[in-house]
Amino acid sequence: MLDKPKKKQQAAPKTQPTPMMVQYLTIKEEAGDALLFYRMGDFYELFFDDAVAAAGALDIALTKRGQHSGADIPMCGVPFHAYESYLAKLIRSGFKVAICEQMESPDEAKKRGSKSVVRREIIRIVTPGTIVEDSLLDARSNNYLAALAILRGGEEAALACVDISTGELSVRETGMDRLVADLASVSPKELVLPELPEDDPWRAKIFDRSSDITITPQAAQYFDSTAGQRRILETFNVASLDGFGDFSRAECGALGALLNYVMLTQAGRTPSLSPPRSASIDDAMVIDAATRSSLEILQTQSGARKGSLLWAVDCTVTGPGARLLASRLSAPLVNSNAIKERHDAVGFFEHSHDLCQRVREILTETPDAARAVSRLAMDRGGPRDLAAIRDTLMKARELAKVISHVDPTPPSKITHALEVMEDKKGESFSALIDMLRSALSDTLPMLARDGGFVAKDYDPGLDSVRMLRDESKRVIAGLEAKYREQTNVKALKIRHNNVLGYFVETPPSHGDKLLASPQDETFIHRQTLASAVRFTTTELADLDAKITRARDEALAREIEIFSNLRSMTLAHREAILAAAGSVAEIDLTASGAVLAREQNFVRPTVDNSHAFEIEGGRHPVVEKAGSERFIANDCRLGDADEPQLWLVTGPNMAGKSTFLRQNALIAILAQAGLYVPAVSARIGVVDRVFSRVGASDDLAGGRSTFMVEMVETAAILNQATDRSLVVLDEIGRGTSTFDGMSIAWAAVEHLHDVNRCRGLFATHYHELTALAEKLSRLSNVSMKVREWNGDVVFLHEVGAGPADRSYGVAVARLAGLPPSAVSRAEAVLEMLEERRKDAGGLVDLPLFAAAEPVKEKAPSDNETMIDALNALNLDSMSPKEALDALYRLKSKLDQL
Repeated sequence: MLDKPKKKQQAAPKTQPTPMMVQYLTIKEEAGDALLFYRMGDFYELFFDDAVAAAGALDIALTKRGQHSGADIPMCGVPFHAYESYLAKLIRSGFKVAICEQMESPDEAKKRGSKSVVRREIIRIVTPGTIVEDSLLDARSNNYLAALAILRGGEEAALACVDISTGELSVRETGMDRLVADLASVSPKELVLPELPEDDPWRAKIFDRSSDITITPQAAQYFDSTAGQRRILETFNVASLDGFGDFSRAECGALGALLNYVMLTQAGRTPSLSPPRSASIDDAMVIDAATRSSLEILQTQSGARKGSLLWAVDCTVTGPGARLLASRLSAPLVNSNAIKERHDAVGFFEHSHDLCQRVREILTETPDAARAVSRLAMDRGGPRDLAAIRDTLMKARELAKVISHVDPTPPSKITHALEVMEDKKGESFSALIDMLRSALSDTLPMLARDGGFVAKDYDPGLDSVRMLRDESKRVIAGLEAKYREQTNVKALKIRHNNVLGYFVETPPSHGDKLLASPQDETFIHRQTLASAVRFTTTELADLDAKITRARDEALAREIEIFSNLRSMTLAHREAILAAAGSVAEIDLTASGAVLAREQNFVRPTVDNSHAFEIEGGRHPVVEKAGSERFIANDCRLGDADEPQLWLVTGPNMAGKSTFLRQNALIAILAQAGLYVPAVSARIGVVDRVFSRVGASDDLAGGRSTFMVEMVETAAILNQATDRSLVVLDEIGRGTSTFDGMSIAWAAVEHLHDVNRCRGLFATHYHELTALAEKLSRLSNVSMKVREWNGDVVFLHEVGAGPADRSYGVAVARLAGLPPSAVSRAEAVLEMLEERRKDAGGLVDLPLFAAAEPVKEKAPSDNETMIDALNALNLDSMSPKEALDALYRLKSKLDQL
């Protein structure tokens, strides 16, 4: 039997998109790859793929709203009043977010037509490098956005950086060989760069070494130097760049691209930027990325702040001071005179303990004006930002007054800061402070639209509207009392909500009373709920309209006042930012004095010699984190009759790596302008610090631990100068003994003869100690060890001469290797050392691998026989058993 023909299934009708969805799709095109936060009332809504991605990242419910092209539209949303926490999570997850706001009210939209959609626009695109909200920023860290311009096929390049939360703007020339170091020195959260071909060497350099940076490619046209110069002139409203310095073509291209991206993400709102500053490659100590990671300057290798050099020495009490400290540790100076000025400033507070304490008390109460100015400039600030600027300027004046009336006269760096804080070179801050003091009330909302921030008696017009509003509220209270008396319903109340406005509410048990005559002539029924009955009256409706008008008028007037205050404040923004910078300088300087006093740091001498003389040096991080007294050590390199290189030997756990790192950190602290953890220190200016300590790999990049070690060692040998400080640990340990020893040998000779740098070279290859006989500026030192009752005691002291042995087996015992394995290792070691003596020097270990296995040493022949005899129970043995035992003993004796 034939089957009946099936009915043809009709396709679901494709609905036409709603006007709102048409608007959404149009704006989504503008947003590009950013998630679109589309404002709808009290929520930011996300649709389609944006909703799916955001719901997964935020762990919120994914729902649907209507259909598009016959399919359900995925949707999710976040509350408008609490969006910042969701935004922060998305940014940390690697997303960019476009904020789309309602630019008019629904009532205004209706005036344009009954079907008109509320007008919406993207007001900003939030990316990792363009965050300004305090809740999303670390107050003690900068948030840099960088742009890289590459011109003439890679022959010219420059890196521009900006922190739009503070306005700090700088640019520097860079190159293929130093790009990674330059990026590491500022640690940008986001890097804007031209679209590069897959095989471009710059692309490989950037993408291989910048895994923690959000990469944002832009069209090459934005990096054009001529267009960049025009963008700089427009941004700063100047006719020439001469006042800013002499910028190269590449620097103009990088600055132009950076400013263009800022304008793009901020939807045309220009942040408050300082004039661009050119950072010369000769201004600061060069510290490459591998060295920064090895020395853990700003963060540990796991990414934590605790355990870093910054954590160990940060005694600042303000966010700006902490950011300035991080900046200086990241880029120490190489000009000995400038370094001396910083040390003079620290010394001033170090010798004035009471003054230092008073200054820090004032600083503790000083807000972050730089970030407040930036938010106001981009029209994202509020009344609290105005108050932050007012209070910063007041505290700056107080600081200047306290410091300027002391004896002796402050050094030049502090004197300059005082002049800036008092604004002596321009208009006084008095008028601005007085205006903000009189305009702002004691309790301030976050946003101007919340109202209530303008002080009483500041604006007569506002006061009159507020009086009308407040008077109306008193009338409401009187009206409530009147209605209670009229109805004899004591539970009657007049309430308010955003839907009904003001209304009369009674419990359900009294509702019928107001619905019946004669009360129904006054009370008009509005709503019946399970818990209440609601009414209105003509009198109440009129009063509601009056109060609403007064409230709207008061808010409109406050927003107008805020706009005026904002404009008048920003007219002084350069002077405000300068004062805020000087406050940060005072905080950092005073904190350096506290560090010196509380942690026993001393002022170093930094000069133009090649000396590196540290007496009683300590590791600042290990000392702060440790519970036991730190063992200090001396280090003398590179000047007069002192050796240039130290070859450091000794066992693991004896403190070699700590000793190496502490000397590099002392150099960084000294040239950053801080005191150092030592009894005394004299340091000839170090142009570069290199540190290769510890093992690491780059498996994602296809590089083994040994390859990474060789790449980093090659960078050191190729770049170190006679002014550099190099610390190297265990070079060559990642390969065979002869290969590794040969590499280490050659590296020591190269550092000594070619680089001629100051350096510490730690090794387990004791054979290298013989080099001291032929290299005139090489000296052997070692970590002192004592043996006590068979155990090894590490003294953590550096002494002259090479180590007598490695004590590796002893360390293995301490680490908990099984006794049998330790015994076996001791036996093998003894055998190898005997054969080394027989061979007159080096031993090729692979030859011994094929040799007969080494037997574990028997206690002794006598002990073996005695143990066997003691095991016999002669009293219980028969003659036959005794004879058999005798034969067994004879057989054992034959085997010995």
